[in-house]
Amino acid sequence: MKITLAEWEAKCDELTTRLVQEVLSKGNKKYVYGVPRGGTLVAQYIATHSDFILASEPNDECIVVDDLIDSGQTKSKYNEYQFYVLIDKRKMKDNPWIEFWYEQTDKDSKDIVTRQLEFIGEDPNREGLIDTPKRVIKMWREVFRGYNKELAPKITNFNNGSDGIIYDQMICDTGNLYSHCEHHMIPFFGQYYFAYVPHTKGKLIGLSKVARVVDYFSAKLQIQERLTHEIVDYIWNSLCNDKQCKHKPLGMALVMECEHLCKTMRGVKKKGVMRSAKLIGNFKEDSKTREEFMGWINSFGRKQ
Repeated sequence: MKITLAEWEAKCDELTTRLVQEVLSKGNKKYVYGVPRGGTLVAQYIATHSDFILASEPNDECIVVDDLIDSGQTKSKYNEYQFYVLIDKRKMKDNPWIEFWYEQTDKDSKDIVTRQLEFIGEDPNREGLIDTPKRVIKMWREVFRGYNKELAPKITNFNNGSDGIIYDQMICDTGNLYSHCEHHMIPFFGQYYFAYVPHTKGKLIGLSKVARVVDYFSAKLQIQERLTHEIVDYIWNSLCNDKQCKHKPLGMALVMECEHLCKTMRGVKKKGVMRSAKLIGNFKEDSKTREEFMGWINSFGRKQ
């Protein structure tokens, strides 16, 4: 979400008017301090367009302003002051990435990678590392594309029987997955096993779409348990896209088996596989269906 100069000025005007009415007119505070660096521009604008005095440091007679509240961590550093902001992302439904007109996103992001290299003791000016920040940013855009809601896979459904065959048996799919642990930002990866039993009057989903859904939800910081649930919920809702759905699948199941490098290469340094599952309908309630599914998984594993 790009905030243009005109949009930024409009928000600054709105905030200035509010501060004059709520703060300055009451004589409580007369200084304005901006949190570096986006807040500095906001404070300068307010001081230029009102009787507030620009402060170089926070003081007892000042209010504090910033351009954006994201997680709230920056705001917590100024809890003793009245704090105002142009945009509070915590109140926004979709939590979009926000970029202001004065920001150079690529440059700022590369600076972050450069500082990381310096932190671990590397020389970012070394020949082999000159282009590393650029490569890392490009890689992040790819492996963390799951945060971009516009890239969410579009699932095409088909009426069961539309091709002359009514299918009422278990439909299975398997494949690889790669994600990142949200606790250490280290990869975990492995195999997924998906199955569902369609309703004879319900919908069918192309199995290539299952792989796309797995890839999309894996492409962000995750824990394996949540990832398992998000994938099943997304596919289930695509087959039953309204509350009045009368012909839901008879069941759906997903099992994931992954190795977590946060366990293998650090900490306890023990290689192993974590298994997580989500079962719905007859996969959860009917032991024979569940046994058939788990038997398929186990035999597939032996073939590998």
